[in-house]
Amino acid sequence: MSRATQRPQLLLDIDQRNVLLRLSQSRTAPFREVQRAAILLQYAGGKSITAIKNELGVSRPTIYKCIDKALAAGIETGLKDKYHKPKEPVISPEAKAWVVNLACTKPKDHGYAAETWTLSKLAKHTRQYAPPAGHECLKRASKATIHRILKSQPFQPHKIRYYLEKRDDQFEKKMRDVLIVYKDVNEQNQNPTKHRGKKIVTVSLDEKPGIQAIGNVAPDLPPQPGKYPGIGRDYEYKRFGTLSLLAALDLHDGHVIAQVHDRHRSREFVLLLKDIDAYYPKDLQIRLILDNHSAHISKETMGFLATRPNRFIYVHTPKHGSWLNLIETFFAKISRTFLKNIRVQSKQELRERIIKGIEEINAEPVVHQWKNFDFATTQL
Repeated sequence: MSRATQRPQLLLDIDQRNVLLRLSQSRTAPFREVQRAAILLQYAGGKSITAIKNELGVSRPTIYKCIDKALAAGIETGLKDKYHKPKEPVISPEAKAWVVNLACTKPKDHGYAAETWTLSKLAKHTRQYAPPAGHECLKRASKATIHRILKSQPFQPHKIRYYLEKRDDQFEKKMRDVLIVYKDVNEQNQNPTKHRGKKIVTVSLDEKPGIQAIGNVAPDLPPQPGKYPGIGRDYEYKRFGTLSLLAALDLHDGHVIAQVHDRHRSREFVLLLKDIDAYYPKDLQIRLILDNHSAHISKETMGFLATRPNRFIYVHTPKHGSWLNLIETFFAKISRTFLKNIRVQSKQELRERIIKGIEEINAEPVVHQWKNFDFATTQL
């Protein structure tokens, strides 16, 4: 049995008890004050130091210090930290600069395998190499110490932000060309009678490779009202391979011409071009908005286009400018709809369901439009 404390009882009036009770239940007050309020309440209620320690999970010295301050100068003093003169910083500015300079390098430059620093690795390297470099104050540097030094900059050596160093030299010109085409298409769609004699149709074209055929190893469990709000699915799955969707989006009526293949080489692209050629009347020119994929400009593709003189017009998006191709909005749509969470039992089933999804879209087509022409209009 624990020995009873020799300290006198802490006497509280009703107002003091209410103040401590509100503070001990607060979610916005500093944590230390909330903890001390609970200590004083329990001690004033007659609980032993051991019981307070076990219930609140604080050390005996913390409890003693809090109670002694309250007994000596009142609960206001017991809730607050004692005033103390701040110590002079142990880590010098030069030592902090050394750590920051180290974090600006890569671990591999110092003989490690990692590409980026972690706080643990930085702290370990600092403890080992800072003292010989004249920074003895860092000989016990911990993860928290390194974190505080880097946070003051701020500096995050564990994160990578990607940037593009080499852009298309003609990026703005090509972007302008594409936006002018979209502006022309919008005018055609808004004033069909005015452009009735125009013998050109515009199609946005691209590939969506790597669509995974993933199958369940156990059946999905259906939701049950009041019991299971969602579908239950086993974490394990099996892979059957991938497929590529080649698609062409008509920017006038929203119709999609699509093919699904195992690969997306020149021969598959030519098959899509043949479908496009067969779909539209022979007296129309077909303006294709597409990127610079090798299949689009290969010898095999150019050979086919040569057999259809004056039929196709290429409008290339700039390099690293796939977002300028409106068919990307179509690919985003199918990723959010029938491709989301899809599970199949074979690649063939995936192929059939993709084709079925395209058929459902073509049954209720939506015209995709480019709406922001701020850049294009300033350059016209």
